[in-house]
Amino acid sequence: MTDRAHAEGPAEERAGAWSGSWVAERLGVELAGDEALPGLLGLALRRNPKRAHLLVSNVLGKHVPQSPSVVYGHGVALGRRVRELLGTEDAERAVVLGYAETATGLGHCVADGLGRAPYLHSTRRPVGSVARAGGFEESHSHATSHLLLPEDPELLAGDGPLVLVDDEFSTGNTVLNTVRALHERYPRTRYVVVALVDMRSPADTGRLDDFAREIGARVDLVTTASGTVRLPADVLEKGQELVARHETPPAPITEATGRGAAASGPVGTVARVDLRWPQDVPDGGRHGFAAVHRERLERALPGMAALIAEALPADARRVLVLGSEELMYAPLRLAHTLEQTAGGAIDVRYSTTTRSPVLAVDDPGYAIRTRLVFPAHDDPADGPGERYAYNVAGAGFDAVVAVVDSAADTPALHAPDGLVAHLAVHVPHVLLAVVPSYVPHPPHASERPSMLPEPLRGPAFSSYAPDEVGWLLQDLSDVTLEAPTEEREEAIQSGGAHYAESLPVEYQPSEQYQELFHAALEASAARLARAVGAVTEIVLAERSPRPVLVSLARAGTPVGVLMRRWAQFRHGLDLPHYAVSIVRGRGIDANALRWLAAHHDPADVVFVDGWTGKGAITRELAAALRDFEASDGVTGFDPEIAVLADPGSCVRTYGTRDDFLIPSACLNSTVSGLISRTVLRADLVGPHDFHGAKFYRELADADLSPAFLDAVAARFPDVTDSVDAQAKELLSADRTPTWEGWAAVERISEEYGIHDVNLVKPGVGETTRVMLRRVPWKVLARAGAGADLDHVRLLAEQRGVPVEEVADLPYTCVGLIHPQYTRGATGADGKAVTL
Repeated sequence: MTDRAHAEGPAEERAGAWSGSWVAERLGVELAGDEALPGLLGLALRRNPKRAHLLVSNVLGKHVPQSPSVVYGHGVALGRRVRELLGTEDAERAVVLGYAETATGLGHCVADGLGRAPYLHSTRRPVGSVARAGGFEESHSHATSHLLLPEDPELLAGDGPLVLVDDEFSTGNTVLNTVRALHERYPRTRYVVVALVDMRSPADTGRLDDFAREIGARVDLVTTASGTVRLPADVLEKGQELVARHETPPAPITEATGRGAAASGPVGTVARVDLRWPQDVPDGGRHGFAAVHRERLERALPGMAALIAEALPADARRVLVLGSEELMYAPLRLAHTLEQTAGGAIDVRYSTTTRSPVLAVDDPGYAIRTRLVFPAHDDPADGPGERYAYNVAGAGFDAVVAVVDSAADTPALHAPDGLVAHLAVHVPHVLLAVVPSYVPHPPHASERPSMLPEPLRGPAFSSYAPDEVGWLLQDLSDVTLEAPTEEREEAIQSGGAHYAESLPVEYQPSEQYQELFHAALEASAARLARAVGAVTEIVLAERSPRPVLVSLARAGTPVGVLMRRWAQFRHGLDLPHYAVSIVRGRGIDANALRWLAAHHDPADVVFVDGWTGKGAITRELAAALRDFEASDGVTGFDPEIAVLADPGSCVRTYGTRDDFLIPSACLNSTVSGLISRTVLRADLVGPHDFHGAKFYRELADADLSPAFLDAVAARFPDVTDSVDAQAKELLSADRTPTWEGWAAVERISEEYGIHDVNLVKPGVGETTRVMLRRVPWKVLARAGAGADLDHVRLLAEQRGVPVEEVADLPYTCVGLIHPQYTRGATGADGKAVTL
C-alpha cells in the first residue's frame, strides 16, 4: 500500500516549513547558496552509508507533484537562456541531449525553449530495431547503463553545439564522461551543460574548465540556481540511524480485497481514456524528437486534453497527471494543456514514477511524505524490481491520470500489487491513458566489409591446439597495453578510459597460490566434468544437433574447448569452435558476427561463457544482437548464452546453478591459452577490424591451459551416467531465469553505499577477477563457505583486503571494487584501505 513513517512531534506545528528542514535539523545539513535554492530543493534520506542526504527537486515533476506550468516554465526558461548564449545561428544548429530517467522531460522542455532544436534522451530500455549510437555508465547510480538510440544515425554527427541537460550538476562526472565519449566519436567545438541547480563542491568547480581545455572545446554551464550542501563530520552515522529508525516495509495489497492493511474506505474506480495520440509522433525523445514532431504534437494537445477533461468526474477539483519513469514529457504537456484549458476550475499537478528508492516521512518539513511501492511493469532489460510513486497517497487528489506508453501497459501494471491497484487504494478515480510506444522503422542494411581475415589459431596465436578454437581477433602482441592496476582503476572510474582500452599487468601467482590452484583442480575436476557434460547435452538437445560453439573471450574459451571435447567423446562430433570479443557497454564484435554469418548458419551458433554473475554480459549480448540485426539485416543469432554455472539465474542453458570454484577463474592468461582479455581502442581497432588481444608467448613456462583441460576431460568417462541423469533432470525442469543475482547486486550496491552495480562482482569467479585485475575494496563471504574460497582468502591477505562474513548471502562470495577510487584513497601500492 503506502509507505509513510511518522515524524517526531506533531506535524501541525511545522506547517509552512521548508521541505528540507526535517533533515537539516536532525543531521546538521546546511543548504548554502542562492536565495532561490530552498524553493527549488528539499531534502530526504536514502539508505546509503556513503551519502546521508538526497536533494529533491520541487520543480522537476519527478518526486514532488507540482503545477505543470511551473515544471514546463523552468525548462523552457533554461532553453531560452541557452538560445541567448549561443546566438540565433548556433541555436539553429544545436542538438539537445537529456538524461534518463530523471531529466528526460526537462531536456525536452529545454529543446522547446531553444526553438527548433532536435531532442534525444538517453534510455535504459534497449530497442531491437535501433542500433546504438553510443552509451555510457552513470557513476554511483542505482540504475543501469544509458543507451543512445537515435532513429537518425546522423543526429549526433553534426558539428553544431551539443546541449546536455540534467536535473542537477553535482560532481559533473556523468556529464563529463558523456562528453568525453561522444567527443571521441562525434567531435565538435562547443558544448553547453544545463541543469536546474549547480551543487558542485569547491573542489569540483574548476574541473569543467580543465576538461574544456583537455578536449579543445568550449564548455558552458547554464543553471537556474547554484550552491553547495555543507555536511557535518558525523552525517553518515546520523543518517543511517535515522533511516533505520523511520523506515518501515510497505504494506502489501491483498488480492482478496485489493487494499493494503492500512487502507480505509472504498477502493477507487479505474477506467481508460483513449487519447487518440497523433500518428507518427514519438512518445518522447528516446529515438529523437524533431521540429516536425513538435508541430504535430502542439496541434493535437488541445484535443487530447479535452478527452481527459471529459473522462474526469464532474466533481474532480484536484487532479494529478502521473507519468512513468522515462515517459515524462508527454504527460507533462498533457497536464500543462489540461491546466491551461481548465482555467483554474481544476487544480492540476504533475509528477512521475521512478526507480529511485527514498525514505518517506510524514512531516511538512520533509520532501517525501508518502511512498507507493509496486513492481516494474514495462519488462525492463535489467529484470524485475521495485518502482515508486512519491507524495501521491494522502495528497488529497480527487483523480489521477496515469500516463504510460504501450510497452508498459502490461499485466504487471494491472496486477493486484501493481501501480493501478495502489493508486485505486488512495484516489477515488483513476484514469489510464496509454501513449503508443514509438518503434522506428528499421534502417537499410549497411554496406559490409568486403573481406575479413581468417581466425587466428595456435600455436601461432594461443597455446591451444589449432582445432580446439579459432580466435576471431587481431593480434596486438607487439603493442604495449598493460598499465598498473591502480592507474587503470582511477582512469576507469573517473571516466577517463574504458576498461577495454588497456590491460592489467598479468598476475604472477606465488608458489602457495599455485598449490591452491592444483588442489582446487583436483577437488573439482569431476564436478566440472559433470557440468560440462550437462550443458553440452542441453545444447545438443535444444539448440542444434551440430552447434557452432562461439565462446566469449576469454573466460568462455576454456569452457567452449571442454564442451567441444565432450561432444567428441560422447557423440563423436567434431564441432567448430570460435572465440569472439564482447565488451560491456560497447557490445559484441560486429565484424566477428559478420564472419560467422558468412561461414555458418546463425541459427546454429551457440554463445558460450564460463559463468554468470549479475547477468550484465547476458543483457549486453542480447542488446548487441538486436543492434546487429537492425544494422546488417542478419537474423537468426540466438542471444541465449550457454554457461557452465549460472549462480545469478540469468540464463536457461547451464550445467549447474551452484556458485562453486571453477579453477580457470583462479588465473588469467596462463589458464586461457596465454591470451589476454580483449582490447577495443579506436586507434588500434578500425571499423572493419576484429577486436584485439595479446598472445603472451613469454609465459609459456607457466602455462597451465592444457593441464586444466586434460584434468577435466580425464574425468569424462567417470561421470557419464551422472551427466545423463543431470541432463535429463534439467531438460524436464523449469529453467526460467529469475534474475535473483541482479536483485541481490542492486541490494548490496545500496546497502554498502556503492550505487554502481558495475562495482559489485558476485560469485566466486567474478570475485577472483576483482582480486586479480581491479582495486578491491572488500570481499563478502557467505558464512561457513569452505575450500571454494581458499584462493580468495589468500589473495585478500596478499592485497590487504578485508573479508567480511555475511549471513544469507545468495552467492558464495561477492567482490566489491573500491568505490570512488583514487590512488590517494588506497595508497601508492594500490592496496585497498578499510573504510
